[in-house]
Parts: sequence; structure tokens; C-alpha cells
Amino acid sequence: MIDLSRFPRVPFCHTPTPLEPALRLSASLGGPRLLIKRDDATGLALGGNKARKLEFLVGEALGRGATTLITAGGVQSNHVRQTAAAAARHGLRCEAILVDRVPHRGPAYTSSGNVLLISLLDARMRTVPAGTDVEAALRSVAAEVRAAGGVPYVIPIGGSNPVGALGYVDCAQEITTQATAMGERVGHIVHASGSSGTQAGLIAGLAALSSDIVVHGVSIDQTSAALKARVEDLAQRTLELLGPGPRNSTPPVRTYDAFVGEAYGQPTTAMWGALERAARMEALILDPVYTGKAMAGLMELVRQGTFDHNDTVVFLHTGGAPGIFAYEEAFPRA
Repeated sequence: MIDLSRFPRVPFCHTPTPLEPALRLSASLGGPRLLIKRDDATGLALGGNKARKLEFLVGEALGRGATTLITAGGVQSNHVRQTAAAAARHGLRCEAILVDRVPHRGPAYTSSGNVLLISLLDARMRTVPAGTDVEAALRSVAAEVRAAGGVPYVIPIGGSNPVGALGYVDCAQEITTQATAMGERVGHIVHASGSSGTQAGLIAGLAALSSDIVVHGVSIDQTSAALKARVEDLAQRTLELLGPGPRNSTPPVRTYDAFVGEAYGQPTTAMWGALERAARMEALILDPVYTGKAMAGLMELVRQGTFDHNDTVVFLHTGGAPGIFAYEEAFPRA
């Protein structure tokens, strides 16, 4: 049992999120047994994985007397949407830097989906070009807030630091508890991995639980080597934050970059196929940037024989469905 009670936390997630069998999809893949961890159902402005991280990040922010949350992400950032929602829930201001990283997009990309929701949640958005020094931009906005008499709290992209990763330490414990209650023996977790906080938190949590579950991160924007290095570093720093305790050595970090496509946010044929298959077999709504590519990765890993036929694999649905509306023009139609 991992005790996280000593860390400041504000509860707004709808947890535990369901852990559901995907029987039709599993059968169509020829096994293994597939379970879906529904972190698209965490609540907080249409759900997603960032809600778990924000419980701890906002808890720390409020403890420091913050008046303004400051963060960054892509134009269609799920993280910014949920940060804006957390700010609204707690009467804080939200300053968001949106990095324009995705070329060749339709007009809906800058007005629909997450952009529309971020505006509705009353966050102040500033769009900057790709290549901008985001950390410097965050520091500049924080200085503006302080100069105006406010107290800024800066949240990194994706909420991916040791405090944010605690959300997925907690999720690792939640998955193992649910699986035991269901009589399931989970061997693998597969999910979309970008800023590294979700994967690092899961790995740290599983290490603290002395679990041998293997976590597979499907990259959405960087090489396997670069992602692996980030995950390993953050997992170690998260374990240091948790402090000493009985644990196994940190589980191996598995990362894959074959499903990124041309670049971050660029649709792929495999992604569209996975997105449609999940919807039509399980009524599971994925998104083009993260979970669609992660599901494409899972399907290919099954095809390659990465998992045994009798394995139980959890697909962690990290949310992101609002983003699909920003890709309406790109959606393939028969």
C-alpha cells in the first residue's frame, strides 16, 4: 500500500475510473485479454489523464497561496484544457501558452475542440510559434503575474514533474487493486506517452508496489531513446519524492516511436484505422494525437507477438476526445 496522504491534494477526479473488458476488440485481435482503464472518465471538463496529476499540482499550488496557474501545451492541448478547468474550480486565474506545432491543419484546429473549451473556461491564451523557448516564456508570464500583485504557480507541459507524477503512482495502485478484485492478473499496461509523467508515475508506483507489470509507452512526438531517458529520469525523481520503502528495482521502460508518423499531431493511416476499430467494436472514442496512435501501437504489438495469447493487457485510455473535433477535415470518409 502506498500512502500519499502526506502530499497536498485537492480531490476532483471521478475515481476509481472503470477497468472494463474489451471482449470484442480482444477477440478481433486474436488475444491477449484486453482491459480498458477509462481515464477518459476522470471528470474535470470532459476527463483525461491530466486530472490525476492536477489533484497534486493544484494541492501544492493552493498550499503556496497561488492566485494563478500558468502552463503550456500545443494548440489543442488536453493538459491546458484540464488545467484551465482546475483553475476555474478553485477560483484561480489561468495563463496558457499554446505552441503552434502542427502544420497543415484545417480551420477547426484553431477554434474548435480544446481551444473552444479553454476559452469557455476563461483561461487567457497566448499562441507562440514552434521553436519558442517555452520554459523562458513560462518564467516571463510568471514575472508578469508577480508584477501585478499575483502569486504564480507554474505547471510544466503535461504536468510532468514528480508532484504531477504522483497522480499515476496512485493510478498504478488503483489498477492493481481493481485487477485483484476482478480476479485478473495484469502483465502489461500500454498507453500514449508524451511528456513522460504518466509513464514515469506508473513505473514508480509499480516499483513501490513491488509489481512486475511492464509499462509500454507509445511515443506521440519523440524518439524511443529520448522518451525512455525522460521517463527513467522522472520515475527515479518520483521514487525519491516518495521516499524509502520496500520495493522491487524499477521496472524496465519500454517505449516505441514507430507510430508517431510525420510529427506530433499529424494523423496517420494506422491511427485512423485503430480509432475507427475501437469505436465500432467497443464504442470507445479515441483521439487523433494520443490515444489513437497508442491503440495503433497496441494492435501492432499484438500482431508482432509481444504479448502471449493468455496475457492480460491494460490499455490506459488517457482521454483527449475533444481533440477529434479539431481534425474534422482530416477524418477519412468512405
